[in-house]
Amino acid sequence: MKKILKKAKKQTQKAAAKKTKKPVKTKAKAKKPAKKRVSKFKNLKYSLHQKIVYPLHGVGEITSIEERVFLGKKTVYYIIYLDVPDMTVMMPVTEADERGIRSIVHKKEALKALTVVAKDFQPVSADWKMRYQMNLELLKKGSVLDIAKVVRSLYNRSKIKELPILERKLFDNAIKLLIDEIAYSLRKEKDEVEAMIYKKMESK
Repeated sequence: MKKILKKAKKQTQKAAAKKTKKPVKTKAKAKKPAKKRVSKFKNLKYSLHQKIVYPLHGVGEITSIEERVFLGKKTVYYIIYLDVPDMTVMMPVTEADERGIRSIVHKKEALKALTVVAKDFQPVSADWKMRYQMNLELLKKGSVLDIAKVVRSLYNRSKIKELPILERKLFDNAIKLLIDEIAYSLRKEKDEVEAMIYKKMESK
């Protein structure tokens, strides 16, 4: 009888040991890193979704980079969306620099443009046609500092005498270009930047 009890006791202890036995840890399979999407167009100056400046049109975004056949030749294009005037343009990659496409300026340059509009006004030709041509050439250059000079010049001229219609349109376009780029560069609202520009021009 004692042997039977000992045997039963041993079986009970073994069963209890099995229950309390720690589970064997297994190494989890490492997940493979997701494959990065690589553009087939390499060594391009501008990238997809980058904000750029298109002279006389303002800030735009590269929404696509595509290769198309034109006159039997494959050409790579930047597809650029311009918020104002709600327009999409195709720009051959090889012609981007020639047409004045550039990156949005850094904060330091944007702040410098704000100081330009606040500088003393330098009198220009009384012939509005000559003034118009000079200012138009500055806008075509596309530099944020040149744009600031046009804004300053036309604004101060308007305080002396009302601008002709063409010059007024040029001023409206110039200040829009300036507001857009500085707003993106400083990451501020356009209304806030516009107020900053007028405040600087009127504080002289």
